[in-house]
Amino acid sequence: MADRKLILISNDDGIHTTGLHTLIDAVRHLGDVIVAAPTAPQSGKSSAITVMEPLRIYQREDYNGAKMYAISGTPVDCVKLALHTIVPRRPDMVIAGINHGSNAGNSIIYSGTMGAVFEGCMTGIPSVGYSLLDHSLDADFSETIPYIKDITERVLNHGLPKGVCLNVNFPANVAIKGAKVVRAALGHWTEEYQRYDDPTQHPFYMLTGTFVMEDPDPESTDIYWLDRQYASIVPARADQTATDVMPDITKLLQ
Repeated sequence: MADRKLILISNDDGIHTTGLHTLIDAVRHLGDVIVAAPTAPQSGKSSAITVMEPLRIYQREDYNGAKMYAISGTPVDCVKLALHTIVPRRPDMVIAGINHGSNAGNSIIYSGTMGAVFEGCMTGIPSVGYSLLDHSLDADFSETIPYIKDITERVLNHGLPKGVCLNVNFPANVAIKGAKVVRAALGHWTEEYQRYDDPTQHPFYMLTGTFVMEDPDPESTDIYWLDRQYASIVPARADQTATDVMPDITKLLQ
């Protein structure tokens, strides 16, 4: 119905995941829900799009009142194609998740979940990504549900500042103490790849690594508060222009 809110949901873990179903369950009372999610896991795809291969849409059985579409592409492909082809009108909100795993700190740059969110944000639609710090397929999302309901309802009713989206992360396997609006922690990854040898003794590498905090003000960051059993809410922008240093760059290049 045109007088009901329309919510478009995507993710990067795929159409069949528990996190996606939990997100649908949490927000379905707020409006009509349409899901456009990858046919297969697409973690780490960031804002990648498919340019030289066809994209295919497969309608799946409805889930708890939500229309379900699987798309043979990245999370950004899912949002772009859904806005072009699937949704009957412009959505009131784009949501991604609930991701199985953290998107805190500089993981926001690599995240397919947040790639979908940035895509929604760039089209002017209020957009939020939700993630739980647990990669397991049977992760317990129950603690996240009250926060997801509250944040989603507030954004639906009041919107977000122009060009701003939200990256929301939840600690896992704890009673969440509350939520903090913070910034993404500064740091870097070490020991990012583990070497293995296949049966023919040829090496191959698997992504791993440890995040090293380098933030001079850790108490204002997402990772600090996640470690203390709080949810983190990071306002983010797709526009990565370093406007604050433009005068310095102008002087450098004159």
